Amino acid sequence: MHSCSLRKMSSRNTIHFIPLITRFAAIACLLLTFILWARVSASAQDWIKTGTGLGVEKIRIAEPDFKASTPAPQNTELLKTFNDTLWNDLDNAGIFDMASKSFYPLGQVGAPADVKFDTWSAAPVNAAMLVFGNLGATGNSVTIQGWLYDVKNTASPQVLGKQYTDVATTQEVRLIAHKFADEIIFRLGGGINGIAETQIFYVSSRSGHKEIWGMDYDGANQHPITTLGSISLSPHVSPDGSRLAFSSFTGSGWEVRMYSFDLNRLISFPRFGRTNLTPAWAPDGTHLAFSSSRSGTPEIYVVDQSGGNLHRITNSGTTNVSPTWNRKTGSEIAWVSRHGDMPQIYSMSADGTNVQQITDQGYAVSPVWSPNGQFLAFSWMRHYGPGAPGSEDIYLMDVVSKQWVQLTHDGGRNDFPSWSPDGRHIVFQSNRSGSLQIWSMLADGTNQKQLTTSSGNSEPDWSWK
Repeated sequence: MHSCSLRKMSSRNTIHFIPLITRFAAIACLLLTFILWARVSASAQDWIKTGTGLGVEKIRIAEPDFKASTPAPQNTELLKTFNDTLWNDLDNAGIFDMASKSFYPLGQVGAPADVKFDTWSAAPVNAAMLVFGNLGATGNSVTIQGWLYDVKNTASPQVLGKQYTDVATTQEVRLIAHKFADEIIFRLGGGINGIAETQIFYVSSRSGHKEIWGMDYDGANQHPITTLGSISLSPHVSPDGSRLAFSSFTGSGWEVRMYSFDLNRLISFPRFGRTNLTPAWAPDGTHLAFSSSRSGTPEIYVVDQSGGNLHRITNSGTTNVSPTWNRKTGSEIAWVSRHGDMPQIYSMSADGTNVQQITDQGYAVSPVWSPNGQFLAFSWMRHYGPGAPGSEDIYLMDVVSKQWVQLTHDGGRNDFPSWSPDGRHIVFQSNRSGSLQIWSMLADGTNQKQLTTSSGNSEPDWSWK
C-alpha cells in the first residue's frame, strides 16, 4: 500500500501555508488509499465471481404478472402466490437484471399474441428476455401456461414454452412456479440447474428441543423432520436426497443417526460408542466421514453408507472434527484439527495421506467444499485472542492458490456455511439479528437475506439437487 508524506518546508514565507497543504495532502492520501482498496476489492471479487459462475454480464429480464385465463374466484390467491414466487426465484438466481415493474407498459401479457416487442425491448424497459403467461383454475385443478421470449429476436422469439396442470392449491402453484423458474434459469444460465426446487435442512429449537427441520430454499414451508425430544445436530442430506445423516444425543452418548425420506422414519445405523459427530457424505453417496472419540481423542473415520467397514484416517492425537469431501472429485477431505490453542483447517486424500494445512492463523472452523471443487467456504476469526479485534465471518478460499476473500463483514458471528448445488449461493447461520438464524447470500457475499425468524435456528445444510 502506498504511503503519503509531506516534506518539511524551511522558508519562513511558506510556513503559514503548511496547515492548508497538510490538509490537502491528507485528503489526497485518503483518496489514493480508497482507490487502491477499491481496486484490490474489485480484483478479489472478480475471481470469486468467475469461479462461482456470477462473473458474466447479467441478462436483463422482464416478468409481468401472469394473467387469469378463467373467471374462477380462487384465481386471485393462486395468481398472487405464483407471481410472487416466480419473481423471487428469478431475482434470487443471481444471473438476471430484473427490469422494474414500474417501467412496464400498460396492459397484461397472457399469451404470445399480447406481446408487443418494441415496448419491451426499448427504453425504459430495455429487456432482452420476457417471461409471461396465464393461470386458470377450473374446479379443483389449475392450468398454467408460461413462455420465455427473446424480445430482440422478432423472427424466432420463443426460447421456452411450458404448460403445467395440478391441484388448485397455493402449495402446488408454488411448486409449479419453482419448476418454471428452474427451466428458465437452466436455459439462460449456462445449462446449470436452478435451485428453486432444492431444500435446506437445519437445527431448530422452536419445539423446545433441538430437532432437525427442513424448508424450501427461500425459507418457505418450514417443517420438522425429527421429533426425538433430545439434542440433534449436524444434519447432512445424502447426494440422492433419500437419507439424512445427523448426530444425536442418545442418553449414553452422541451417535450418528440416519433418517429415510422414502420411509419417513429413522432407520438402523451402527452405534460406535463414545462421541460421534459431524457426519458428511461422499459425493457418490457410498461413504460417510465423521468424527469419533471411540478410541480416545476425536479422530476422522470413514464408513460405508450402511455404517460398515469402519476405518480411521487421522491419527494425530488431538481434536479432529467437521470433515467435508471434495464434491467434485470425492478424493479429498478437508477437516478441522486443533494443534495448539487454535483450530485450523487441513486437507488430505480420502485415505488419510497427503495432509496439507489450509489456514495458519486465527480461529478457522466449519469448512465446506464448493460443488466445482475450486473453493472452500469456512468460518474464520482471523484475529483471535485476548483483546484481538475482529468478528467471526464467512470466507472463501481458492484451494490451489490459497487466495481468500471475506464474504460477511462485522454482522455478528457467522458460521456453518453450506453451498447450493449450483455453486452460486451459500447458506449460513448468523446471530446478527439478535438471535441465531439461517441466512443466505450469493457466493460473492452480496444479496444477504434472513430465512428464519422463529426461535433459534442453526447448522444449515443445502440439498445436493
